[in-house]
Amino acid sequence: MANCIVAQSGGPSSVINATLAGIIKANQLNPIYGRVLGGINGIEGILQERFVDLTKMTEYENLVLRQTPSSALGSCRYKLKRDNLEDFEKIMNIMEKYDVETLFYIGGNDSMDTVASLSEYAAKNHITNRRFIGCPKTIDNDLEQIDHAPGFASSAKFIATTAWQCWQDVNVYPSSRKEVFILETMGRDAGWLAASACLSEIVDVLIVPEVNFDRDTVLEEIRSCIEKKSKCFVVISEGAHYPDGTYVSAGEARNDLFGHAVLGGAGKELAQMIYDAGISERCKVQDLANAQRCHASEQSLVDVTESFRLGMSAHMRSSDPKFTGKMVSIRRRTDVEEYDVEFTAVDADRVANFVRNFPVKWLLPDFRGITEEAIEYMRPLIQGTPDIIMKNGLPEHTVPYYMRDCEIEKL
Repeated sequence: MANCIVAQSGGPSSVINATLAGIIKANQLNPIYGRVLGGINGIEGILQERFVDLTKMTEYENLVLRQTPSSALGSCRYKLKRDNLEDFEKIMNIMEKYDVETLFYIGGNDSMDTVASLSEYAAKNHITNRRFIGCPKTIDNDLEQIDHAPGFASSAKFIATTAWQCWQDVNVYPSSRKEVFILETMGRDAGWLAASACLSEIVDVLIVPEVNFDRDTVLEEIRSCIEKKSKCFVVISEGAHYPDGTYVSAGEARNDLFGHAVLGGAGKELAQMIYDAGISERCKVQDLANAQRCHASEQSLVDVTESFRLGMSAHMRSSDPKFTGKMVSIRRRTDVEEYDVEFTAVDADRVANFVRNFPVKWLLPDFRGITEEAIEYMRPLIQGTPDIIMKNGLPEHTVPYYMRDCEIEKL
């Protein structure tokens, strides 16, 4: 019986490990593979033959893994370049060495490009006993060919909850105290995360990458809000930009290994504009930074459940020897009244390197928030909170496998 490898790549989320747990549990219930190996630090670690054996994980360990944030196997930003044949040949040889038939890769659109490129290489070289399957995740919710990406809902729930709680804090002071509160979210190219703050129903001004930043209009909206109620709650995406593409964020953005801009500082820049315009003498900025993707004690039950089920679906589909170069996807059912989904599959190359933006039709004019249709799309995704296993007053977490040097070995 051949083995499989599961690895994680790109930015983590609070439910990415639930997909890993789903694959492991599915193989225990239906042992398609002799061993489930975890690849440490994604494709980069696989190239270094760094593995951990996850086959015999206990039920308790599996439950704890599902509630553990970030990537338990570690991640990477390593890009497989199609003209670097040495990497592809090495991966195929490593899979043969460890009798690995299937590689499950959990990640975003760059990770789906890895799945697509490995599948293309195998097909071109008539390698029929090595398969590659993508399992989606991204808090940005910017993947094509899927109703919503695992990880988004839990981040959305955290952002909306944080927005509401911060708003309560701002409003304890009398109306004579004028104040602007700015919440900055992630979202380089798409405004899904920023828009999710509107689930709190307290957002006055929303600034996302899908609409060019208009300084005069934004400041006038903030000024008008201050005049009406002395307080104004603003949400801005890190990727907010001017018509010429220049980012609002202070300082020059640098690029990561995939050529994507690394941003931050849009909230502080907007605060300075507010000060300079004399709109308010008080302006607080809260950058959610990594908290929006690693806060797991308020996971969406819908999100963690779907992420686990997606892993199980990927494992089940891999029993078909022809199933390769695919990403397991989520489709929202329209034939039932209550919210429900079904799992499907799409070609990974239809997801790789594409960005799904927040629909402009769901944005209200003049940066005033989102439509009811957008609320109806997001609301079902944040429902429920899973039962959290606690230890010494804190959530129990899996010790990351990349920190267990004694367990990482060249098997």
